[in-house]
Amino acid sequence: MRTLVLGRTPARVTAVLATLREDGFDAEGVSTDEEARKLLETREFGVLIIGGGVGPDSRAAFKKLATEYQVRRVIDGALTEPFDVYVRREFEPLIREAAEG
Repeated sequence: MRTLVLGRTPARVTAVLATLREDGFDAEGVSTDEEARKLLETREFGVLIIGGGVGPDSRAAFKKLATEYQVRRVIDGALTEPFDVYVRREFEPLIREAAEG
């Protein structure tokens, strides 16, 4: 199940992607709303992770878009260090759950 990561800090998006990919997840990441919107329009993503730096208006808009594009799960994230531990503890179980459901 493909996962889209939207985060405002490119270095953090890169860190999340590195961990997800290392653990066998198919993930793509972007830092702008425009890029994320284009990717969601492909309808290829089953999970959307929205980073803590994404403002409330964008967050609400993406939750609505996720519903329109049949994203199975939207995850609100606010990374804490170490990032790899956080991703494995908080994101990966939810991605697996969405894939199974």
